[in-house]
Amino acid sequence: MSLEATEEGVRPLPGSTFALVVLTSINLLNFLDRYIPSSTKDLIKEDLQLTDAQTAMPITAFLIVYMVASPVFAWLADRGLNRRALSAAGIGMWSLATAGAGLAVDFWSFLFTRCFVGVGEAAYATIAPALLSDFFPPDRRNRVMTVYYAAVPVGAAMGFVLGGIIGQYQGWRAAFLICGAPGIVVALLMLKIREPGRGTFEPSGPAGSDVSAVPWLDVLRQLGRNRVYVIAVVGSVLLTFSLGAMADWLPTFLERTSHVEIDIANLVAGGATVVGGLSGTALGGFLGERAKPYTKNPYMAVSSLALVPCTAFVAVGFLVAGSVYLKAVLIIVAEVCIFINQGPMAAVIANSVSSNIRARAFSLYILAIHLFGDAISPSIIGLISDLT
Repeated sequence: MSLEATEEGVRPLPGSTFALVVLTSINLLNFLDRYIPSSTKDLIKEDLQLTDAQTAMPITAFLIVYMVASPVFAWLADRGLNRRALSAAGIGMWSLATAGAGLAVDFWSFLFTRCFVGVGEAAYATIAPALLSDFFPPDRRNRVMTVYYAAVPVGAAMGFVLGGIIGQYQGWRAAFLICGAPGIVVALLMLKIREPGRGTFEPSGPAGSDVSAVPWLDVLRQLGRNRVYVIAVVGSVLLTFSLGAMADWLPTFLERTSHVEIDIANLVAGGATVVGGLSGTALGGFLGERAKPYTKNPYMAVSSLALVPCTAFVAVGFLVAGSVYLKAVLIIVAEVCIFINQGPMAAVIANSVSSNIRARAFSLYILAIHLFGDAISPSIIGLISDLT
């Protein structure tokens, strides 16, 4: 079925398909750039003479800057600034900073470039889901977010695979320079997306040009009383804590415990991520729709129940399995369970708040999942590794 029509007869706005394609493509590059450091961790460590803890600190620094900058850009977007221009500027910044990391001469210069990647991604990641929510009616947002977040595992896998292969044969610096370049092109495409306006599909009607910002204190009060939003954020924090450590250290873990070359470790990690991530994301979108007749909160139910078996597969894959290929199979199944969460949870957040605070709702979600999640877990693993 075309994205320009819905079963209920409420049509998305003109230009919605183009917006979804462009924003999904940008999200893919977002996660490709994010996982280049993880795929070249030992190469960077050797060249810049770092400890394991130091190799994990750039992703922690990136995430700290990312989560602090996210509410700022969300506030600017909710104030009525041009969302396309803000996003395009952010995309250009993170792409240049990714390429710039390839020129780093020591730990601090590498850390500095990764901080700028965090600023750039914050300008995009807070705005894109809110922008898509203004293009599509609520009944379509689960499916739309499923497509948008399908780029996460694909981009992460490409980061693992391309970073591993380019790093192995051309050096880790070439991996950053090559993978950062495409972002400049997609930044220009961002400017071609039409502005959909705000609140077209809200019960109160379009917001039109009335984008007077709700004060931050009122936003916090509204979200704090929003039970669905709070549960979604807390659950996502716990998931992101585990997933962040696993994603950052998976190639290095496979390389060291299964004694394979870095390109093979990254190929296995990337393959597991793309197969498990794509399958899980697609399955989550499907199950979220199928569960509607059986519960008032189908998206929340699907996201929560899928994580129950995940722990067992992760534990066996990391602690028991010996072969790198057996580990890969178990990790794929675990990632299916993890990524079922992607589309439904984004739809839960988008549908639980009004359009005039949606960007800030997503920004606070980003702040929480990184502050208490993957901003700290990779460095904890690095410290444990150095001490054992």
